[in-house]
Amino acid sequence: MATNRTFTMIKPDAVQDGHAGAILADIEKAGFRIVALKKTLLTPERAGEFYAVHKERPFYGDLVKYMSSGPIYAAILEKDNAVAAFRELIGATNPAQAAEGTIRKKYAKSIEANAVHGSDSDENAQIEGDFYFPANEQF
Repeated sequence: MATNRTFTMIKPDAVQDGHAGAILADIEKAGFRIVALKKTLLTPERAGEFYAVHKERPFYGDLVKYMSSGPIYAAILEKDNAVAAFRELIGATNPAQAAEGTIRKKYAKSIEANAVHGSDSDENAQIEGDFYFPANEQF
């Protein structure tokens, strides 16, 4: 059953390039309500915890290094069928394959520096949101 919340991160490349405000505006324009938001800097240890599911993958070390290379914005978003709706809004992981008008088509540099993270399931949205926000920070 689809839930009404999903999790996103605006990644270090998009923050460094000054796109965070525009990305947040695109998210709100698409009908999402931001129920939690924070700017933070991940330590390599914390980034490793978040991406632990990829620990055995060859790109894990580079991913952890990248995600701890600069500040990110973490957010919990709310909308009907949030996970699917947000994944449609952000577009394909590879910005060259992303549809026109999607966040990744507009702001991503590459498949690695793809501007935003979006949860891939309702279960992961809950886990990822709770990783960054205790219950008293989710409004």
